[in-house]
Amino acid sequence: MNDPHTVPTDTPRTPASRRVSPWWRALAIVLLLALMLGWAASASLYEQLKAQIGHLQAKVANVPQIRHIAVLLDDQGTAAMLVTMDPQAGVLQLQRLNEVKEGREDSMQLWAVKDGQAPRSLGVIESKFKTLQLPAQEAALAGVAELAISVEDKGGVPEAQGPRLPWLFKGALVHKAI
Repeated sequence: MNDPHTVPTDTPRTPASRRVSPWWRALAIVLLLALMLGWAASASLYEQLKAQIGHLQAKVANVPQIRHIAVLLDDQGTAAMLVTMDPQAGVLQLQRLNEVKEGREDSMQLWAVKDGQAPRSLGVIESKFKTLQLPAQEAALAGVAELAISVEDKGGVPEAQGPRLPWLFKGALVHKAI
């Protein structure tokens, strides 16, 4: 009856035999800590990414969106003036590309030229700096085919009088697709 190879089945189990090994508990705690650390790192990276996206969106919003551009040429066909429209700021930005300056008693005046209509004044260039701005709304360039500059008496001329011809500089206005 007492076979040394058989295990007695009627032996009751003790609570000590149902315990989990301390190594498994330590492993479970380490894995739980690693999981929590990974979650915290991913939450932090997500917040950083959101902040970077917000920063870049604000930066893009402040970049001028040029929608209209013209290179005005002199009578030899050389680039003389670059004109761009920044509709967000409501200004025409002019950049001189040559060294032509107004005389003491003269002013340069910028004109919008539409086919079949009288030229419309966009403003008088009063600065002798390389770059300058003239206030203008985007609607002022609607349907305009060309921009031109004339030399007028100091302070410019009223729009009703019209420009003195021939044009000093003239160029096509390009309406850029967004």
